[in-house]
Amino acid sequence: MERYKARLVAKGYNQREGIDFKETFSPVSTKDSFRVVMALVAHFDLELHQMDVKTAFLNGDLFEDVYMDQPDDFVESGKRHMVCKLRKLIYELKQASRQWYLKFDNVVTSLGFKENIVDQCIYLKASGRKFIILVLYVDDILLASNDVDFLCDTKQMLTANFNMKDLSNASFVLGIEIHRDRTRGILGLSQKGYMERVLDRFNMKSCKPYTTPIQKGEKLSKS
Repeated sequence: MERYKARLVAKGYNQREGIDFKETFSPVSTKDSFRVVMALVAHFDLELHQMDVKTAFLNGDLFEDVYMDQPDDFVESGKRHMVCKLRKLIYELKQASRQWYLKFDNVVTSLGFKENIVDQCIYLKASGRKFIILVLYVDDILLASNDVDFLCDTKQMLTANFNMKDLSNASFVLGIEIHRDRTRGILGLSQKGYMERVLDRFNMKSCKPYTTPIQKGEKLSKS
């Protein structure tokens, strides 16, 4: 069945720094952190689940005074000259991603998670021999734990604070496919789908493959 979505967005390009917003960034863990966590998952045979925060940016708190025009086709009769004062964050506001991160950070730290000092989108919570690692990438959450019950309790706590979608075992995260064989202790990461889309975009699907991957940080000249 097809699903249709509608979203009210603000004209964030009209915002003025220092007046309508002060700071802006998106909460993303690094790909290197992601690979380290995946290595730990494979080595210690951890449970690996994924959750998605629905309408994540609507959770943040708005502290600045921000006004917007009444949406088209929803102008109140007799008040066309008036504007709306936003009481909560909506999408396309420049501070939306930052305020979402601050709200999420406050909630998970109150639940006992400790933020990683190197990557602030990685959190750890331990209880005795049980532990769980939380990886945040904007509105995608990865949970890796050595205890199923501890994992389920964490999911329930997150769901109690945010509107969440439980995707169960992680298989596709950040455009990366996760292939896992727990009996053999193997976890593989693949971006085959992404690469096929890039090749198709530039009409290179018929190009010949090469076995040697390019070195990280390699600088290519125009020639």
